[in-house]
Amino acid sequence: MAHNRAHVVKADRRAGTSRREFTANERLLMVAAVILVCLTAVLGRLGYLQLLRHSDYLVRAARQQQRTIEITPRRGSIYDRNMDPLAMSIPVDSVFAVPIEIGDAQLAAQLLSQVLGIPRDVLEARLGSAQSFVWIARKVPPDKKEAVEALNLKGIYFQKENQRVYPKRDLAAHVLGFVDVDEKGLGGIEYELDSKIRGKSEKIVVMADARQRWFDGVEARRERGADVILTLDEKIQYIAERELGAAITKTRALAGSVVVMNPNTGEILALANWPKFNPNVANGASAESRMNRAVTALYEPGSTFKLITLAAAFDQGIVRPEEVFDCENGAVYVAGHRIRDHKPFGLLTVSDILAQSSDVGAIKIALRLGAPKFYDYIRAFGFGQLTGVDLPGESKGLVRRLENWSAISIGSISMGQEVGVTPIQLISSVSAIANGGMLYKPHIVAELRRDNKVLPTGSALASGEPRRVIRPETAATLRRLMEGVVLNGTGPLAHLDGWTAAGKTGTAQKIDPATGRYSHTQLIASFTGFAPINNPAVTILVSLDSPVGQHEGGQVAAPVFKRIAEQVLPYLDVPRDVPVQPRLIQVAYKDGNASNLAALSDFTPTDFTALPDLPPAELSGTNARSAKDQVPAVTVAVDEGGDIPLPDFSGKTMRGVTAACLKLGLDPLLVGSGLAVSQAPAAGMKVRRGARLTVQFGAPAAKIAKPKRKRRH
Repeated sequence: MAHNRAHVVKADRRAGTSRREFTANERLLMVAAVILVCLTAVLGRLGYLQLLRHSDYLVRAARQQQRTIEITPRRGSIYDRNMDPLAMSIPVDSVFAVPIEIGDAQLAAQLLSQVLGIPRDVLEARLGSAQSFVWIARKVPPDKKEAVEALNLKGIYFQKENQRVYPKRDLAAHVLGFVDVDEKGLGGIEYELDSKIRGKSEKIVVMADARQRWFDGVEARRERGADVILTLDEKIQYIAERELGAAITKTRALAGSVVVMNPNTGEILALANWPKFNPNVANGASAESRMNRAVTALYEPGSTFKLITLAAAFDQGIVRPEEVFDCENGAVYVAGHRIRDHKPFGLLTVSDILAQSSDVGAIKIALRLGAPKFYDYIRAFGFGQLTGVDLPGESKGLVRRLENWSAISIGSISMGQEVGVTPIQLISSVSAIANGGMLYKPHIVAELRRDNKVLPTGSALASGEPRRVIRPETAATLRRLMEGVVLNGTGPLAHLDGWTAAGKTGTAQKIDPATGRYSHTQLIASFTGFAPINNPAVTILVSLDSPVGQHEGGQVAAPVFKRIAEQVLPYLDVPRDVPVQPRLIQVAYKDGNASNLAALSDFTPTDFTALPDLPPAELSGTNARSAKDQVPAVTVAVDEGGDIPLPDFSGKTMRGVTAACLKLGLDPLLVGSGLAVSQAPAAGMKVRRGARLTVQFGAPAAKIAKPKRKRRH
């Protein structure tokens, strides 16, 4: 027992020695070691997350907390040559939803469907999706935006976007084009210069908190696209569209085009097509209505192409205007094929061949010229190739290579068959005759601007240097012969009151798709010319597709040329070069032209009544003019009977009178030059819309001072 007790005592001593208490420093070191180990583990984990997995978790966090929405960029505005706005972008609201925040998707879809007019099942599918962001309706009108706000639905939000608007509605629609819902250009200038007008993409970041509640985030800086200034004149464009519409109504033609050009620069002052469309609602228009026929429509020019035949012959010196050709009583054989004239002509001078539009005479001149030289002049005038006009969809026309001509081709082409042209090609070639033989590249873009600074333009916008196609003497001879067409040829209805005019009629048969032969009923009637002759200010082309009843160019297209020219020339302050007799003024006033224009709608130069409220910057051009300043100064009220009390035009310029008459829907006949001194009917009288108003211009009579009587000394 004693021995066992001794062993226990020794064991207790050893145990007491092992249970020795640690000092304070030892315990502190032990705690620090534990903390260091934990901290090392935490820092290691943080380092792993921050250094190795940082990008992965950042993407996941961004996916949960924010959404980047691409907003339609701010497009630049489009103006006419006088800085009147034709296209602009305004801020509007779009509706989007966060489906996770919507409690009852079916109820929300039902309410939104009633307000927005979107099918309920479509909205239910959007609101029931697993996405955290869905568009409900893009670019809604203010009234619908207010209606959606009134619903006070959770999870429904609004985002500002840009919407393209065309304040003049269908005016110059084929030139301007249109855009889609994302503000991407789909036609006209909007498409041709989309990269310059559109500007850079815009994005907005929408943030969400831990409970997925959305709030506005940071919006990207918006860089506006470049503004475009066109060569178009809004009022000349309106005149062209109005007269084309009146001609379509009168002739019941299927389609038509009018182009007005400055022959000395190649600037397009007006380009009108029928049928037309409203670019504000372009989606509802047919492809045919959106077609820019002036640059894409291909047709056989008919007798207007005889100008090219004679231009080549005169330039080569193989004919003289007074030279006589035997037109063989209206028939000629070419390579064994008999070609008949539209009338049986006998002996005709070259001048009369053009004035009377003899096919046989033109064929004989072309045969003397020869096919190779004739082909060279056709190509030199730009046919069979692109003009380079700054509008999309241009057709290069149809001119077969010389080696592909048949034996009869020279006869057919000399009178405008077997060749396809576009209106823009034909008016460019006629402008070359008008200006003395220089072929200009037609263009409709004057310049690009951003922040009132003119931007450098690429080769696509540059008009380029003109090139000579015929000698000045040749052009002068042709101008005199073309005047004969108007004075004593096939185009007397193109005769202008107060200005000299030159032109050429054309009536071309269309190919009947059913038979593959020329149709005797489907024709294209055209007239192209310029005025005044000695110093041409405008070249005008009128083309009507398949008029019903009267169908010759001199019957249906020449009067349109006359009406357009007699309004455009005084508007441009072009001096008259032909005296007008008082008797002609009275006859013009009694003319029945007013009936053709009575059904046409009035023109409002700037109509913003249908648009949302715009900030002042949206209504101003580069010259910072207000919308009020863009409206002509002369305004009158129309009474309940529809009659218009005439204002007093005394002391106004030709441009001012023309602008006022356009707004009132009157047909002005301006006589003389200077300031208005008298008018008929008189001021205050009431006339019907479309009535002819004659205004006499001249120097105001100066007051003559009575000589003082000398005193006798």
